Amino acid sequence: MKIPITKPFLGKEERRAISGPLKNGWIVQGPKVAEFENLFGQFTGSQFAVATSSCTTALHLCLVALGIGPGDEVILPSFTFVATANAIEYTGATPVFCDIDLCTFNIDVEQTQKKINDRTKAIIPVHLFGLSADMNPIMKMAHRHGLRIIEDAACGLGSYYQGKHVGNFGNVGCFSFHPRKAITTGEGGMIITEDEALMMTFRSLRDHGATKADLERHVDRGGSLLPSFNRLGFNYRMTDIQGALGVAQMKSAQKIIEARRARAERYDQLLRGEKWLRIPECPDGQVHSYQSYVCMIRPKDYSFGAEEYSLEQVSLFHNKRNQLMETLWTKGIGTRQGTHAVHHLGYYREKYGLKSKDYLHSLIAEQWSITLPLYVQMTDEEQDFVVKEMKQCAESLEF
Repeated sequence: MKIPITKPFLGKEERRAISGPLKNGWIVQGPKVAEFENLFGQFTGSQFAVATSSCTTALHLCLVALGIGPGDEVILPSFTFVATANAIEYTGATPVFCDIDLCTFNIDVEQTQKKINDRTKAIIPVHLFGLSADMNPIMKMAHRHGLRIIEDAACGLGSYYQGKHVGNFGNVGCFSFHPRKAITTGEGGMIITEDEALMMTFRSLRDHGATKADLERHVDRGGSLLPSFNRLGFNYRMTDIQGALGVAQMKSAQKIIEARRARAERYDQLLRGEKWLRIPECPDGQVHSYQSYVCMIRPKDYSFGAEEYSLEQVSLFHNKRNQLMETLWTKGIGTRQGTHAVHHLGYYREKYGLKSKDYLHSLIAEQWSITLPLYVQMTDEEQDFVVKEMKQCAESLEF
């Protein structure tokens, strides 16, 4: 692929970093993971940070630690990566899907309120593609109904809502270090919280339910004895090789995020005014980190307001979007749809008897969205080529 959808920003510092655990022999969760947690907490302004093997396992740990289980309901947006819903399924609780605001791709606050009932125990707002969900009304709703808030901030490193880093509004926030994210450890996740008791629970749960971690046993007297296991836990630990990589990545995190924002702003300038394409929005009071630059193909008369398109009309522009993506692929340009409409996926559709039209805005977002290449190393020439080919293809498809 001439221009891929993304490239991780890795260099000599990262290569040196991962050699450290290989040389000293401490490969499992240890001092480098602890250092990474400390740096991440400082960056996000959170008191506690707990590393995990992925954002999915981070979400699962949070649900378990907050007592979510069978008989409970958890509200989440239908337009999100499937892992958000899967983590709820792991606990035996029921995911309750909610449609989105097409202007932001994030959960529709008004629709969320309508989903709350006596079985509702939590809401998982997703800060999709690096733009914060509208947290003030969500938090007021949570306080009014006594609900837990688990922020899915998988895409949210460097994203702010009214001056506060995402992940710091609810009970907990969960982040991802998958290679498509701003910083990467290959796979990996992080939980942030201000609750010390929750932090201690997370540290135990990620390590089989142990009362003391390996690093603590290594430095404490009596560490030769195995710890007690008083709760059912999981093996959701991050390795020290990943931790070392994370430490190196944190040194470049601000530079990486600023470079992505600058590249997104250039896309805005190049694509603004194209009536067939809707570029990302960033509401006042928010800072977008642009984990992805996600646009929407659209009919020229579609305002993303209250109008409801038929499934046939959605399908028509879905096919055109796919033709655009296929043509760009032949030119060596990588693209993706934004993400899933989870209610439209086979497992959830069949288990809960859902229909495509049940969450129409989520379906439209899935079928009309297109993610453009975005990475720190991208050049103006590459970006100009992407935009030129998109415009030419759109003209031939007669959007």
